[in-house]
Amino acid sequence: MMAKKTRPDDNLIAQNKKARHDYAVTDTYEAGMVLTGTEIKSIRARRINLKDGYAQFYNDELWLMNVHISEYAGGNIFNHDPLRNRKLLLHRKELQKLRSAISQKGVTIVPLKVYLKHGYAKVLIGVAKGKHEYDKRNDLKKREQDRQIERVLKHY
Repeated sequence: MMAKKTRPDDNLIAQNKKARHDYAVTDTYEAGMVLTGTEIKSIRARRINLKDGYAQFYNDELWLMNVHISEYAGGNIFNHDPLRNRKLLLHRKELQKLRSAISQKGVTIVPLKVYLKHGYAKVLIGVAKGKHEYDKRNDLKKREQDRQIERVLKHY
């Protein structure tokens, strides 16, 4: 009997759908997170919110800011601060690429997804440039046109 192959979305914990709407994402990187015990338990319970999150460099290290991980219900006095900054783990060359990418005007790093991989919480971060209002409208029009094309092709 073969082992069941897992799809990447099987372990998806949280997704930042607003990021793809507000930003044009050019590159993505998978990063590990430095977490405490109660934080990983809250993440496994899907109690994480990426909506307003971003990543920033401090002392040549990349930190995940403004990501809300709710306090663990079974935690005690050692529970974590929900909005604390968390260090992201990447290779040095990836950090250098990210630093050069965000040196451009209007470019930022946003978290796109949080998922479990081999028992570890990983975050997919994206190098993103803010969209203008007219860019968002064009994306909505294109999506609607694609849906109409799919409907027409479905009947043939």
